Amino acid sequence: MTRVAILGAGIWGTALSLVLSRSLRAHEIALWARDTGLAEEMRRKRENVSYLPGHVLPAQIRVTHDLGEALSGATIVVGAMPSAHAREVYCAAAGRVGSRATIVSATKGLEPATHARMSEVIAQSVPTASAQRIAVLSGPSFALEVAQGAPTAVVVASPDASLAAELQEEFAAPNFRLYTNDDILGVELAGAMKNVMAIAAGTCQGLGLGSNSLAALITRGLAEMSRLAVALGARHETLSGLAGLGDLVLTCNGSLSRNRRVGIELGKGRLLPEILSGMHGVAEGVGTTAALLTLARENKIELPITEQVDAILHQGQAPLEAIRAIMERPQRKE
Repeated sequence: MTRVAILGAGIWGTALSLVLSRSLRAHEIALWARDTGLAEEMRRKRENVSYLPGHVLPAQIRVTHDLGEALSGATIVVGAMPSAHAREVYCAAAGRVGSRATIVSATKGLEPATHARMSEVIAQSVPTASAQRIAVLSGPSFALEVAQGAPTAVVVASPDASLAAELQEEFAAPNFRLYTNDDILGVELAGAMKNVMAIAAGTCQGLGLGSNSLAALITRGLAEMSRLAVALGARHETLSGLAGLGDLVLTCNGSLSRNRRVGIELGKGRLLPEILSGMHGVAEGVGTTAALLTLARENKIELPITEQVDAILHQGQAPLEAIRAIMERPQRKE
């Protein structure tokens, strides 16, 4: 029986614990909650009332606030925490992660302070972690639908093809299908960039714009994502797959997207602090725009949509003015 530790008991971490409990392979699952009160409530009620109500936690899922207890004997460690807290959690876990353990990042975002990808944060924070034992799980996957058992296809990426195949088997469950990929860079960048595009898509909806605008946004957003990712060394086909186009379509259209919800409210004229104060959960795109623009400047890549999203979020740009700025850019070849 494989022992798995999931770090983060928000909606995504809880949904992944349910996936592993349904897997074709037997798992002993420890779900670590940062908040003591949440851990106690989940143990008592056998569900995550705060983030994923109505889904009973099976017996093989053990909820704990003790990080050492969660990691004890774990051969697979899954990070499902917000990107802003990832380094702190991984550093705290470092001395407790076995040298042969596999660490799987399920966080879609870049570290705000350093612009590092999550696989880089893991490598820097956990000295015993070999690059060949680090993987990334990403793709179009709303946590609620995953928990409900809706058919879902995602990507598990690792530079080691055998590790990716091993994780593919570990996570495979009825209605949860995984495809392997060795382009960990492309998968991580796509997962971060699509959140910014989802804010832009939501803003279009909040302004009352129609399907033409959304189609253009998604198409040009994918082109923008691909330009930066390829310039940094990713493969173009990764951006055309589940981790790129698949997740982009989901987050730009789906009502469960927190990033899209932020955009909708911005388009309606609400201020960002007010929007975020009323949200339950993290909209990763809010903290990602600056990191992406820094990477773009360093590599002389234009990101016009990301620039305008950042201007709306952090510089007081009016959404209509942002749309105008994009539409009035010099004409160019596609």
